Amino acid sequence: MIEAGSQDEPVSGHDTEARDPVRRIPDIISLVKDSYSELRPAERRVADVVLDDVKYAVDASNAALAQRAGVSEPTVTRFCRAIGCEGVRDFKLKLAQSLVVGALYLAKSPSVSNDNGMPFWNAVFGEARRALQEAERQLDPAQLQKAAELIAKARQVTVFGLGGSSSALAQETQYRLFRYGISISAQCDPYLMRMTASTLKPGDLVIAISATGRTREVIEAVELAKHYRANAIAVTAPDTELARACDVRLTVAVPEYPDTLKPTASRFAFLAAIDLLAVASAYKLDGSARETVRRIKYNAQIHRTGKEMEPLGD
Repeated sequence: MIEAGSQDEPVSGHDTEARDPVRRIPDIISLVKDSYSELRPAERRVADVVLDDVKYAVDASNAALAQRAGVSEPTVTRFCRAIGCEGVRDFKLKLAQSLVVGALYLAKSPSVSNDNGMPFWNAVFGEARRALQEAERQLDPAQLQKAAELIAKARQVTVFGLGGSSSALAQETQYRLFRYGISISAQCDPYLMRMTASTLKPGDLVIAISATGRTREVIEAVELAKHYRANAIAVTAPDTELARACDVRLTVAVPEYPDTLKPTASRFAFLAAIDLLAVASAYKLDGSARETVRRIKYNAQIHRTGKEMEPLGD
């Protein structure tokens, strides 16, 4: 018989909800925005104050919030309950938790512009140039040579990448390497990564890509591949768990420009690393790589008209 309060006591639905951070901490900012059209006019004025300056709304007293919105304090309480909170205190707690993600995502777009009227123009091109400079400065040529040797002698290569940027980079790695006659596939699904890692043998190779080096599913798949004595190359940030899990580390750190609407600049650095990796591998393979590329170019060229130095199958 299980006594109440013992460790084996079944967890109630309420306790389960309390332990689930996704259910326990809703995205309160989205709730405010989604509920806006259903609020009364006075409650909308409170919502406007909150959305205009979330940090102020967290720190301000109930009276100060009401004064800035031009409403009564009971209206602030009604607003909180209208969006599903128990009261002002519960609302502010959830609002404060929303800032953990970063107030940066709540900031307005910069007003500074260049001559073409686009404030993001210099940020995109400038960050791309800086990312490539950082890649050139930080990537280790000795590690690149080791990586190329592993690729050149691998029985088969599989690339792991999870998430938007890393998935695209994994596919890019496959496109870069297959044209040299390398048997390669890219996996961007966490279950397929584990399944693929389970099939690997000595002489096989994993290339793991992660901008943060903290993606748990990728790290676990690499560890599984290493368990079966496959080799592993990391394309990631330095001093990370993924980097430490791999035999060869192509690492680069690129601080991000504080514009959340701009694409991630670090992918330019990783693209440069992948291109270096591909060319270095091709030079290791040399004759066989050239012959495979010749075949591809020959069959692509007779299929359509074009110049000799057009991009090879891109």
